[in-house]
Amino acid sequence: MRLSSMADYAVVAMRAAALHCGGDRTNASEISEETGLPLPTVQKLVSRLSSSGLLRSVRGAGGGFRLARPAAAITVADIVEAIEGPIQLTQCCEEHGDCAIELRCGTRAHWPQVNRAIRGALSAITLADLAHEKAPQDKLIQEISA
Repeated sequence: MRLSSMADYAVVAMRAAALHCGGDRTNASEISEETGLPLPTVQKLVSRLSSSGLLRSVRGAGGGFRLARPAAAITVADIVEAIEGPIQLTQCCEEHGDCAIELRCGTRAHWPQVNRAIRGALSAITLADLAHEKAPQDKLIQEISA
């Protein structure tokens, strides 16, 4: 399983926005500069993340956006679903899948369980975790050095 580039970039952009949490609002140009993501991509992501309720636009002089709720209340699953829609690994989970073996498939009934497990794993990781936690290899290096 692999996320689309846009979903991946959305997680990167939201992490950058979370680093501004508690401070001033940020804008697409700052996020683009901080992350290396192209400005048009960040603008598109901000629009989709705002319409999904994860970001809140701030109008006025020096406007921009900020997280719509605390980083600890936003999960990776929320971000991925804002860009990709519901987490579903196969088309057969949709009501009208277009599958040649649908009538003889023995696994179709089990995919919802798999999807719930994956969504649960992504829901267990918050934006606060991503914004404030060091990468696992950094922790390992610290433990070895100690």
